[in-house]
Amino acid sequence: MADNHRAAPQNCPPDDYFYLCDLAAILYRTFDQQGVLSDLDGAIALYRAALHLLPPNHSDQSAPLDNLAICLHCRFEQRSVPSDLDEAIELHRDALRFCPPGHSNRFRPLNHIANSLRDRFQQRGAPSDLDEAIEFSQDALLLCPPGHPNRSMSLNNLALSLRQRFLQRGVSSDLDEAINSDRAALLLRPPGHIDRFTSLNNLALCLADRFKQQGIPSDLDEAIELNESALSLCPPGHPDRPMSLDNLAQSLRVRFIQHGIPSDLDKAIEFHQAALLLLPDGHSRRSSSLNNLALGLRDRFEQRGVPSDLDESIKHNRAALLLRPKGHSDRPMSLNNLASGLRERSKQRGVLSDLDEAIELHRAALLLRSHGHSDRTMSLHNLSFSLLERFRQRGIPSDLDETFQLFLQLSHLSNAASQTDLSAAKLWAASADTYNHDSALLAYKTALKFLDQRVALLSSSSHHFDVIREAVSSLATDAFSCSVRQGVLTTAVELVEQGRAVFWTQLGRFRSPLDRISLSGETGVALAEEFKRLSFHLRNAFDQSTADQSPEIRQLTTQWDDVVSRIRMLPDFSRFLLPPLFSDLQKAAEAGPVVIVNASRYSCDALIILSGQDPVHVPLDVAQIGVSDLSSKFQSLSEQFDSFDHQPKLVGILRKLWEYIVHPIVKALEESEVRPGSRIWWCPTAEFTLLPLHAAGPYEKHKDNLSNIYISSYTPTLATLIRARQRVSQDVSPQHFVAIGQGNPDNGKKLSCIAPELEGIARRLAPIVSFTSLEDSNATVQGALNALNHNQWLHLACHGTPNRTQPFESSFAMRDGPLMIKDIIRSDWQDPEFAFLSACHTVVGDEKRPDELIHLAAAMQFSGFRSVIGSMWSVDDEVALQVVSTFYRHLVDGSGRLDCTRAAVALHKAVKKLRRDDVPLEQQIVFVHTGV
Repeated sequence: MADNHRAAPQNCPPDDYFYLCDLAAILYRTFDQQGVLSDLDGAIALYRAALHLLPPNHSDQSAPLDNLAICLHCRFEQRSVPSDLDEAIELHRDALRFCPPGHSNRFRPLNHIANSLRDRFQQRGAPSDLDEAIEFSQDALLLCPPGHPNRSMSLNNLALSLRQRFLQRGVSSDLDEAINSDRAALLLRPPGHIDRFTSLNNLALCLADRFKQQGIPSDLDEAIELNESALSLCPPGHPDRPMSLDNLAQSLRVRFIQHGIPSDLDKAIEFHQAALLLLPDGHSRRSSSLNNLALGLRDRFEQRGVPSDLDESIKHNRAALLLRPKGHSDRPMSLNNLASGLRERSKQRGVLSDLDEAIELHRAALLLRSHGHSDRTMSLHNLSFSLLERFRQRGIPSDLDETFQLFLQLSHLSNAASQTDLSAAKLWAASADTYNHDSALLAYKTALKFLDQRVALLSSSSHHFDVIREAVSSLATDAFSCSVRQGVLTTAVELVEQGRAVFWTQLGRFRSPLDRISLSGETGVALAEEFKRLSFHLRNAFDQSTADQSPEIRQLTTQWDDVVSRIRMLPDFSRFLLPPLFSDLQKAAEAGPVVIVNASRYSCDALIILSGQDPVHVPLDVAQIGVSDLSSKFQSLSEQFDSFDHQPKLVGILRKLWEYIVHPIVKALEESEVRPGSRIWWCPTAEFTLLPLHAAGPYEKHKDNLSNIYISSYTPTLATLIRARQRVSQDVSPQHFVAIGQGNPDNGKKLSCIAPELEGIARRLAPIVSFTSLEDSNATVQGALNALNHNQWLHLACHGTPNRTQPFESSFAMRDGPLMIKDIIRSDWQDPEFAFLSACHTVVGDEKRPDELIHLAAAMQFSGFRSVIGSMWSVDDEVALQVVSTFYRHLVDGSGRLDCTRAAVALHKAVKKLRRDDVPLEQQIVFVHTGV
């Protein structure tokens, strides 16, 4: 026995196993009470000696094995020696082997091994440890039926491990189960129970986590109530009172951020201040409490602008920094927080020295976050932002030079990008373009590469659309403008394609390539599964990103990059997760030119994509603000089409569209020998997506409008059009057509023309296709979705309801409720061909982010329909009836079959007839064609 251990008295019987075990237990209890580590070392030595006295496989080994493991685990908590924890886990396993199922003492080693595995996961992050901890906790719980004295402890331990796994992987069911277990434990710990505080605190943490993930307000409110109850169990003088005050304060601050209730923030600050008073100098949690209080005061300053709050926040950040000397894990965070406060004060009061100090602090933080650190880019971003601010104030060239030297580091990042990486690259691109720096194009390419990587890690759920929407902004359209101004037109096409309709692009990627990879034999199946698994873990690691997770993120990104590289080595997958090249995108123009019309704050331009030659640049003599103004006027006018004589205003807008945008493009098309009567495809960006380019014209006698010169279609992206062209049906079996009409929707106005509209289609098509009609009570949400599983051709006549602020809730009105975009994108229809959406507003999307093209027609197209007809505003019932009648007559080809590539021409002819019948102008131009 080592000299520094307390040993058994020299005269004790050497073979007295029970004496050694009793003495070891006494030493462990003494350590537990007094904290003298030599007592713990002595207990460990005595348990080892006792075990040596027992022969192998002796039935009495279970208890000393488990006790020795407990002592080693305890010593690991004191000294953090990994081998102690590893040995403790193996000893718990040995103890468990002596307690097979049915053994009266089996619960004890099950419970202990679960806790030890959870602690090892927290240290090293091996997912298998956590999975095993949960399995052992679940087994332990089964041994504690209702009424068992250990049931509440077992429920609590299981909940802790489930919450840990949720934090690692983001699986909602783990968090829900943790909450259920915590609730059950709390019920078993009524007022007065010694462990009630622990259960209140743990359940509050889980509910706060679920609020962060799902945004359910009642979860946050309940978390606050539980934290308040926990605090009531910690009266003044209670050792847990500071922690409880801080937990309650943090929950209140989160609710303030969500709802902006001033009293929540005031209470949060008050509780943080109370916690700080209970943590004297030298207390391990004092720096954390100072930091939390500083954040709350900063929030209140941003809300109310009281200078003393900002001053006090800076004071507390300074105090926290002093408690986090060189080598402290939280020093970079304190440097950053103090710098941010100083920069804000400099901005508010013009104190130059505050900005100078902020820059030095940001530099220091950056030095402590080496390459590969998960927060390095945040420090780089903050330092660059501060340097740019100082350059704007004082014009010191070295500040601008340093800024771009920092930004250039972003182009060398090889790992999967975080949200912060993307934000920093966007700042780089905007700054380089503003100051005409020669790195501008590289900045845009880097930002769009990061966007691609970010989106690849998101699920295909509409829940992530807000993430995408905030990330994208004007990135693609500004990149297009930058490329055009630098004369690299093919790059302009590649970049604008890469950064628009990101949600739909991601959805397409998520569905098809992984399925195609899985067809590449066993290697492909394995790689597809590995890619999905790592993407899932990475997404959650980024969502929970802190400095402590830097090793996990580095490991996961390395693995993710490796899997992507291996996928690209498979045949036909060399461009996996890489944006398409111009040589691929040019295929969109095989059946006619595609015109990209782009609006950026830097310039407005059109590029004509032609088959077999370079793009043609058409500069547009209009600024983005002019396009935005025109778009706003048109949107306002379109909402009033039913109420007054608006034709003069409408013609005025269409003339401006012609003069400044469409006519220069038509001239360039004519110069490129695109013959009159040809089909052209419009691919508008930004505010141009909200304007009826197809209807532009001089609207004067003896002068042709666009519709007299070319037949217009639209495409949201070039890749969408290419995909639609590639999927040509060779099937000669009967075509399956469904006409769905809902004239009596739930809570909607009656539509009297639906029945005659469907009857007319049936008369025209029933003789040549397999025709199904769903009307009234049969036209339900599920009925429509089921019908689309068996039919490739669709006519849908009903109310269309756009939702400009929550575009995924835009819907078609069915008998029993709305058929929403989010229902459509969850469907997996087989080879759909054509959809005529005879409903209002089916190409109206998100007004703030029009480039994401989240509207009903786009949902149908991205769900696989090769050709779609939709409406830009309200459709008159009688007009719809006339258009449909003429349209289907021209959709049938010479062989008597429907041909979706004839849809644009058929619509063109139907609209021509409307003009002859003197239908109001806005109804002549309401329908648009998208696709092949």
